[in-house]
Amino acid sequence: MTTMTIRMRLPSVLVALICLAGCGSEVTTSSTDGMASNSASTAGNKGSATDGAETASLASPGSLDITVLLDPKNEKLNQTAPEAFKARFQTSKGDFVVKVTRSWSPHGADRFYNLVSNGYYNDCRFFRVVGGFMAQFGMHGDPKVTAAWNRQNIPDDKVVKSNTRGTITYAKTNKPNSRTTQLFINYGDNSNLNRMGFSPFGQVIEGLTVVDSLYSGYGDAPPGGIGPDQALIREQGTPYLQKYFPKLDYIKTARIIE
Repeated sequence: MTTMTIRMRLPSVLVALICLAGCGSEVTTSSTDGMASNSASTAGNKGSATDGAETASLASPGSLDITVLLDPKNEKLNQTAPEAFKARFQTSKGDFVVKVTRSWSPHGADRFYNLVSNGYYNDCRFFRVVGGFMAQFGMHGDPKVTAAWNRQNIPDDKVVKSNTRGTITYAKTNKPNSRTTQLFINYGDNSNLNRMGFSPFGQVIEGLTVVDSLYSGYGDAPPGGIGPDQALIREQGTPYLQKYFPKLDYIKTARIIE
């Protein structure tokens, strides 16, 4: 959270998904963790953030005051979400709308509501898109913001809604209460994730074809694909992704619409 294609329903692959932590949640570091632990091999190939990487604007388009995001304890980031609400994501491929039902996953819905309301997901890349399985995002482009959310875990919620096509769920580790900011949208019926504690909090109700069209050519991180290394995203942010993974689609803005 081992190769991830439509065959991802294999137990070993599900373990890899668990190990794809939210941005800064504790992760296991065995070689089977896929995206969570390939920094040793990737770092040598990718170099540092200053190796000719084009300077990126970390002031995300349409974002609100970034100083708020640097303080997770700010009351603006700790509001109780409405019982139901919608969020519109404007992306490089078009728009999609998520409807959140708080009763499905109260802690997850509250965190999502606060992050979207304060511009956290603006300019975030879909850094892990695996055809037939899921599209993952939620690592901020500014390493300072990522560091601020490093240990801001939320409690687990009981799984009420199944991980069916179009549902949106938090990535987490195999440890309790490890959800932070990373999310994934299910491409297919991933209901086998239910018993592992992955608790959907919403559903894509418009623009699912946009989600389907997100660039998936990089696939998973090595060894299952040639995608980004989470450790390097945390350390270097958007410049790393722009330089080495320029085809990734991204969120222009995400906002609460009702």
